[in-house]
Amino acid sequence: MGNDHTHEPVADHDLGPAFKWAIILNVSYVLIEAGAGFAIDSLSLLADAAHNITDVAGLLIAWGAVIAARKPPSDRFSYGFGRTTILAALANSIAILVGVGAVVLESVQRFSDPVVVPAMPVIIVAAIGIAVNAGTAMLFSADRHHDLNAEGAFLHMAADAAVSAGVVISAVAMLATGWSWLDPFAAILVSVIIAWTAFGLLRSSIGLSLDAVPDSVDRQEVTEWLQARPGVDAVHDLHIWSLSTTSVALTAHLVMPKGHPGDAFLDQLARDLNDSFGIAHATLQVEIGDSAECRLAPANVV
Repeated sequence: MGNDHTHEPVADHDLGPAFKWAIILNVSYVLIEAGAGFAIDSLSLLADAAHNITDVAGLLIAWGAVIAARKPPSDRFSYGFGRTTILAALANSIAILVGVGAVVLESVQRFSDPVVVPAMPVIIVAAIGIAVNAGTAMLFSADRHHDLNAEGAFLHMAADAAVSAGVVISAVAMLATGWSWLDPFAAILVSVIIAWTAFGLLRSSIGLSLDAVPDSVDRQEVTEWLQARPGVDAVHDLHIWSLSTTSVALTAHLVMPKGHPGDAFLDQLARDLNDSFGIAHATLQVEIGDSAECRLAPANVV
């Protein structure tokens, strides 16, 4: 029984500039939106400003995690610090949901004592928010399909743009009808939309934290693909998990009765796993199958 380890480097796109500009734009908008919200006592503006503060905090955490993930492995952290990006996504989603709960509670209380809010300032500020949030979302659009942090940032900013559009619509309705209850109603609507996107991020980040097979990889397809390689009779002890929001790892035992295929075969196999499934870190163990069954062969054994 022999062990062979083949590792393909991960080519990560530098998200630093995107995070920097996203933070600058959002901090500027939070100051404008919170100032206007306090000045005219608009709960919908203050609700969105509070959410944007958590977005800024989330962006800072995510950016810090990306920087930490580039640190080399150490004796204690042999896989490096890539999982900080997963923890950042998890912390971001939890913070957003806590903020949403606070806003909904305040909005429900406001229904019993509605405040008359001048609609035109709300329309102007929210329109600025559409431009800021849509522009920020575009900064992460190119990387959203292969990086959970980028996906989280994109979804938040896109949702914020939609929320700002909803605030504009509610303010126009207030201007036309004079119904002051539309302001807390818009705040609740904002919160529901944000919670919907945050739950998706929470689910994904919890899954990655628990070593779930990433959504981008079909475990059964990988198993069948490995079993179809020349000389491979069976595959067992197959594990697929995420080292970070962008890097996927695999370990597997390959039963090859005709003998060890050599390092070149295993190196090419690892490259093919990277090209076909996006699995960049593959550790493959070859078993000749001429002795007792591997103790890790049963599917219920880890």
